[in-house]
Amino acid sequence: MCNEFQRHKLLKDAIEEFDRRGLPLFRWKDGMIPNMLDAQPAIRIRDSAFVVGGTGEGLEGAMMTWAWPGPRGAPVFNFRSEGRDFSRSDRVLVLADGFIEYTAPAAPVKLKDRHLFTMAGEPWFWIAGIVKEGCFTLLTTAPGSDVAPYHDRQIVTLAPDQGMAWLNLSQPEQAILRAPPAGAFQVRTLRKDGVVQAA
Repeated sequence: MCNEFQRHKLLKDAIEEFDRRGLPLFRWKDGMIPNMLDAQPAIRIRDSAFVVGGTGEGLEGAMMTWAWPGPRGAPVFNFRSEGRDFSRSDRVLVLADGFIEYTAPAAPVKLKDRHLFTMAGEPWFWIAGIVKEGCFTLLTTAPGSDVAPYHDRQIVTLAPDQGMAWLNLSQPEQAILRAPPAGAFQVRTLRKDGVVQAA
């Protein structure tokens, strides 16, 4: 499952781009501008990340912790989407420009192979999430053909112009919470058989 993603885009630049893309007016939750506006090249479980929710007046952004504590103490960082109704959930969009998946190496080394997924033709994308206890989790679905060779699940990703459908449920949930078509992602192996790969 996805336990790491990244955001290289500065939040100031991202928010300016929201307007250029015709997204609703953005504001910070409670008018509180966070200190963490720089890039986050590695966001891991229990880190804070930038999320956007919808209000009647537009978009509302905040920094929020990834993963709430589960009933047995383990962090709930991914959440299966199939067979659930999220119409009454606190739905958010998580800004990212890549996510990491790991696979078993062929060589007898401890470190798993590491693969970066970025959206083809887009500098960034959304990940569908929900909020509970002041923390967010990422929704997952059956993998599309881009992710299936690497993992049996994938996070629900949405192109920049598709995110509002998740916030306002302007489409049926099952149409939103699914893997994108083949070729939606570019994949680059960052580490193979314990060796970091050249860019």
